[in-house]
Amino acid sequence: MWAMISAEGEQVNFVKKIDPKDRNVEYWMGDVEKMMTTSVRHVLLHSIEDYTERPRTEWVKCHPGMCVLNGSQVHWTSDVDQAIRERGAVGVKDYFDFLEKQLTDSVVLVR
Repeated sequence: MWAMISAEGEQVNFVKKIDPKDRNVEYWMGDVEKMMTTSVRHVLLHSIEDYTERPRTEWVKCHPGMCVLNGSQVHWTSDVDQAIRERGAVGVKDYFDFLEKQLTDSVVLVR
């Protein structure tokens, strides 16, 4: 087995191949479960790191939906914390304006 595919058709490749040949189902299914967790962590970490490397509208198209949701939350939390610590209410307002532009760009992308 090389990958897992969601109901929406998104594919996440396994970090390593799982070969069920000549093995009892209870063993290789356990290996599949572990590989699913490992592989999701791998693509999620990659999406979080990649977030700062490209425009958000391009980033959204390059990663599975759940990685986009979780990666966005990671960066939002970090960015809000930084805005509060560094500039207080002004920083939060500036970040709000930035998020508004991101939302507008996302609406354009979806249309």
